[in-house]
Amino acid sequence: MRVPALIAAGVALLLALLGSVFVVRAGHSAIIFRLGTVVRTDIGPGLHFKWPLVENARIFDRRLKILPAEPERYLTADKLDVSVDFFALGRIQDMRRFFQATGGDENVAAERLAPIIRDSLRNEINSLKLLDVVKGDREAVIGKQLEAINRGAATLGVQIQDIRIKRIDLPQDSNVLASVYNQMKSQRLQVASQLRAEGFEQSQAIRSAADRDKTVILAEAERDAQRMRGEGDAEATRLYGDAASKDPSFFAFQRSLDSYRKAFADGQSVIVLDRDDPFLQYLKSDR
Repeated sequence: MRVPALIAAGVALLLALLGSVFVVRAGHSAIIFRLGTVVRTDIGPGLHFKWPLVENARIFDRRLKILPAEPERYLTADKLDVSVDFFALGRIQDMRRFFQATGGDENVAAERLAPIIRDSLRNEINSLKLLDVVKGDREAVIGKQLEAINRGAATLGVQIQDIRIKRIDLPQDSNVLASVYNQMKSQRLQVASQLRAEGFEQSQAIRSAADRDKTVILAEAERDAQRMRGEGDAEATRLYGDAASKDPSFFAFQRSLDSYRKAFADGQSVIVLDRDDPFLQYLKSDR
């Protein structure tokens, strides 16, 4: 009878030893209860011991988790509806407070966090116009309210690391879409008008500069032409003078030829002269 008793005692001792050891994995923490009362919290990863039978351990995941939420409709500063779809990233910060507030149920924590986040986002979106919400920096919208959200989340022993806006929609059952499109169209038309005005101003400046350059170039060209013509006339006069002084008869003959050429330039001129007119002296046969 002693052998079975020893075996039973050994089994009981083994079970007691197994019941006194527990393992906490990385990214997790444990709470120790003694007869239903929390006696130790925030027990980190590793191998740990507890009193068998009178103590039990409960392990919680403290890694970042996604806390989903249903899309929420908000009213902007310009009294227009907008639907915001978002989710939060959070983790358990205070194990004792988390258990006391939620009983260790993550679903309960998510349900209680959702209105805190929604109300904080509502405060921010209500202060912004629709275009600022749609086109603005979403991280800036969240960043302004993250501190206030964490003050509320701290009562649940949870810390919100970030809130991400997945999409912002304009409700189809309102006149918001038409209002936004009209406002965007008006802004684009305003930008287009400004660009056209700037382009016209630049074109006028370019044309004015081109006209000014043209006037300057023509004036300089006319000046140079006048100077060259003057120099040419002066040179021609000098040459004529030299020729006349060297051979007056040849000079007279040359001038007569020039007169003939000008007189009959059109090929239809008729001149009636006396036979002894000096104008015909170089046309006579004996000369």
